[in-house]
Amino acid sequence: MKKSRRSFLTQSGLLLGAGLTINPIWSFAQSEQREITVGEIMDAFIGQVSGAPFPQTVDTLKVGSRDQIVTGVVTTMFATMEVIERAIALQANFIIPHEPTFFNHLDETEWLEKDAVFQRKYDLMKENGIALWRNHDYIHRLADDGVRLGVVKDLEWEAYYQANSPILNIPQTNLASLIHHLKSKLDVPAMRYVGDLDQSCEKVLLIPGAAGGIAQLEGIMKYNPDVLICGESNEWETPEYVRAANSQGKKLSMIVIGHSASEEGGSEFLETWLESQFPGLPVFHVPSGNSLEII
Repeated sequence: MKKSRRSFLTQSGLLLGAGLTINPIWSFAQSEQREITVGEIMDAFIGQVSGAPFPQTVDTLKVGSRDQIVTGVVTTMFATMEVIERAIALQANFIIPHEPTFFNHLDETEWLEKDAVFQRKYDLMKENGIALWRNHDYIHRLADDGVRLGVVKDLEWEAYYQANSPILNIPQTNLASLIHHLKSKLDVPAMRYVGDLDQSCEKVLLIPGAAGGIAQLEGIMKYNPDVLICGESNEWETPEYVRAANSQGKKLSMIVIGHSASEEGGSEFLETWLESQFPGLPVFHVPSGNSLEII
């Protein structure tokens, strides 16, 4: 789909905010080059991250070859069976997920070699010539976190965002209305929360994904927000802290979006970057959704 000039300018601003350069001459040259490899795309993104490439990272090529010619790219949170099948249908042979593909953080597969579920998933990609590269550490380590920028855009909170800050001062609302806004903008049917639904919320601490209890609590202690919005949290960590704070009379709330929905905006951010750097290359964002259903 051809994007409008207004849309292009908006997306360009988003990329520049993350510290990503937009070189129209280089991009034009790429559009003239009919064959783009997996390695070229990986190197182009990694090259814009300070201190990269990292000696230790989970962002490695899990399936396929760097020399593989790319016919199209799918960005997503999780490379589910459905996402892989969609990529095949789109004739896109390069999938870039944000999170692990083989059910553990490092995508280690030796312990899974005799498992039929793993083997079917791996074979589906190999048999259809799919390459898969995880982009987790690098997108988070841009000059400004690309995932957070994408989520802010999804929430239509760009006017309240300050570069490199997890704090947004939004128009005053209450916790119930804030949850409704999140559900509507992120297309999530239900969310978990801690706090008083009538509590006034204006100062938001936004920490997408699963940063961990210590990081979440350090953010709360540092910024003193009205509400923490996160992707997930162990029940014995941040939720219990917020409950204790409420019992002590403090005005503090917590909203747990769900990991996938809280970071899907990062995959949309990556789609925008790919379109800007490799014009003419088919690029698709395919949301992976949540594996956990609500009854």
